[in-house]
Amino acid sequence: MLDYDQEAEQYDALRGGEPRAAAAAAAVLGLLPGGCRRLADVGCGTGIVTRRLAEARPDVRVTGVDRSAAMVRRAAARLPGAVVRADGLRLPFADERFDAVVSVWLLHLAPTDADARAVVAECARVLRPGGVYVTTVDKAASHNVGSDIDAVLADRPPSPARDAADLVAAHAAAHGLLPAGQARFRGVGQGRSPRRTITDLRRGWFVTLPPGSAAAETFAARLAALPDQERPRPDPVFALRAFRKPPRD
Repeated sequence: MLDYDQEAEQYDALRGGEPRAAAAAAAVLGLLPGGCRRLADVGCGTGIVTRRLAEARPDVRVTGVDRSAAMVRRAAARLPGAVVRADGLRLPFADERFDAVVSVWLLHLAPTDADARAVVAECARVLRPGGVYVTTVDKAASHNVGSDIDAVLADRPPSPARDAADLVAAHAAAHGLLPAGQARFRGVGQGRSPRRTITDLRRGWFVTLPPGSAAAETFAARLAALPDQERPRPDPVFALRAFRKPPRD
């Protein structure tokens, strides 16, 4: 898995920057509940999406949360006084504090299904009745756009999809959250080129292909044989799911 303290400096530049953040924020905003006044962005990273949420809804008090110290420093520069360092497994907030909780590109990083379930449980705990939890699902699958790069990578060792849509829905249901909508958005600037994919491969992007391993270098050689080494293939399209905490009778 990538070291997100080390990734912080180049994170935005390697992942589509402001255009991707704009697409993600717009999709999230479309799923927020009416009357939303407090929002937590769990796993906010550099705060590039979080800031757009706050700018688009000045009536909403937005709080960013991330466990990486380097990510928190960058997010805090974008949202001074509105970012806390904490683990999504143990959110430092009282029960039912937020009208909306967001976790974009977070659940797929959970080491185990139990960890993913625990993050969803925490998000549900701090959500008020009538509030909405919004999260990305199926991130790895979203990157498969049917390109020649995907064909090369198709037989790599599989990794568990902790954010599989059905699994996330089950976690949400276990904590009393009901389906409340879905959306999709384009990962602007994240279309892979063969050369960029080789770079990602060698820095640990693909968790089942450890950098420097014989398997990783075999895939690197296959990627290097593809045409148009610098040409990005189509951008991925990411999926969001929303879940509502039922209001009290």
